[in-house]
Amino acid sequence: MRLSPPLGLLSVLVLSTACQGGSEAPDPAPEADVAPAATTVAHGPGPDFVIGAGRPVEGRADEPRLRNIRQLTFGGENAEAYFSFDGTKLIYQSAVRGGTGCDQIFIMDLATGETNPVSTGAGRTTCSYFFPTGDRVLYSSTHHYDQACPARPSMAQGYVWPLYPTYDIFVADPDGSNLVQLTDTGAYDAEATISPMGDRIIFTSTRDGDLELYSMALDGSDVQRLTNSPGYDGGAFYSPDGSRIVFRANYPTTAEALADYQRLLGEDLIRPSVVDLYVMDADGSNKVRLTDNGAADFAPFWHPDGRRIIFSSNADDPTGRGFDLFLMDDDGSNIERITTDPDFDGFPQFSPDGRFLVWASNRYQERPGETNVFIAEWVEELAPGN
Repeated sequence: MRLSPPLGLLSVLVLSTACQGGSEAPDPAPEADVAPAATTVAHGPGPDFVIGAGRPVEGRADEPRLRNIRQLTFGGENAEAYFSFDGTKLIYQSAVRGGTGCDQIFIMDLATGETNPVSTGAGRTTCSYFFPTGDRVLYSSTHHYDQACPARPSMAQGYVWPLYPTYDIFVADPDGSNLVQLTDTGAYDAEATISPMGDRIIFTSTRDGDLELYSMALDGSDVQRLTNSPGYDGGAFYSPDGSRIVFRANYPTTAEALADYQRLLGEDLIRPSVVDLYVMDADGSNKVRLTDNGAADFAPFWHPDGRRIIFSSNADDPTGRGFDLFLMDDDGSNIERITTDPDFDGFPQFSPDGRFLVWASNRYQERPGETNVFIAEWVEELAPGN
């Protein structure tokens, strides 16, 4: 979800609340409209694949992990770009310059740069993702409740995220056709991603009165609640083998903080000033906290080796203004800073074969607050001294 910055940020910070009633599943969509579970999935386009989209931009000497950086989008607010499982396309959300101000979903061919719309063009959308088979995509949208762009919340209560209860999860063909609604609870249903195994969708919902993680089958059936602690659980991604989940969370630790959280939740809002990262098994068991730094740690994603996690954080900036990318082991150790640009860097994702990294950044913005999508070759083996 595309949102305004917390007070004092130098540039527009793009964050996803992501990219709550009974937990009964909706009626399954007709079988013919739902992509089957993946059987064979390509995990990369092959060593000869060349990124032709976008244009080259100058890298930084103090970002040695990133080589041959290319800017893929130009102008407006563009973020939460995620690879297809064959590594040849990106699906992302964009609020183009001069548009309605509401995000819509697009797919970009990384070889040619050709970009096509996926969503309906109405309402607000967020959190898009490819099915492993590549023949279907999912995203959340409000268009079925109201064609208009929903209003952003007032910042009179400080920096808050809206939890639009009109968000539901949809699946469609990559050209936007054959649209099928998976959730219909009258609650916030968003932040959905899919297991590389092609069998489960994980998402965040307020359907049971709190912000919790749930999983469901690809047709919206068999909904299972995975978390059960007062506070926010969201932004989850499956590990490459589908056995674990990394996610962001904030659990109020005082009666005052819990009351403030619940009051805001009753207004369909959340205050994300401190967020930590966790991992757990795919069934919700064995939850382990990875970060505890008093910062806003978000947008975690697995390295293809399944042993490391990349994420965005403002932990290295005492002012809280600067967000950069960091890499850590899956137990929270060996944290390495990846980006150093003074502007916002967030929403990182590795290509399935680990050759590329895509992320969103305010670097090279033509107008204040613009966020664009960048891609770089990932340097696994650093030269001595780096």
